[in-house]
Amino acid sequence: MDDNSAVVFAVYAALVYDIIAAVNSSPQTTEINAAARADTLMKWVHLGLAQAGLFVVLGAFMSRGKSWPPLLGGGLAGGVLYIQYCHAKKAGLASTEPGTEQY
Repeated sequence: MDDNSAVVFAVYAALVYDIIAAVNSSPQTTEINAAARADTLMKWVHLGLAQAGLFVVLGAFMSRGKSWPPLLGGGLAGGVLYIQYCHAKKAGLASTEPGTEQY
């Protein structure tokens, strides 16, 4: 493993976080407002993961024989964030606390 692998790993992990953050609320907002809009929030999590996955796969393809750093970095970041959003949805739906949105 060379120094470049660590940089590529970090770039793809950050890429997944950035793409998901760009198209989603935070897990905290998902938890707070799950009762009112859990399905919509999770729809955007799934769309963000699909977009991030596209960029990770393209980056892995262009990595010329070193496809594992973007795949591992992006896959790990996407998996961790997905688990956080699923937990936020579940906790929010189970909570009796009021959300921050009023309709």
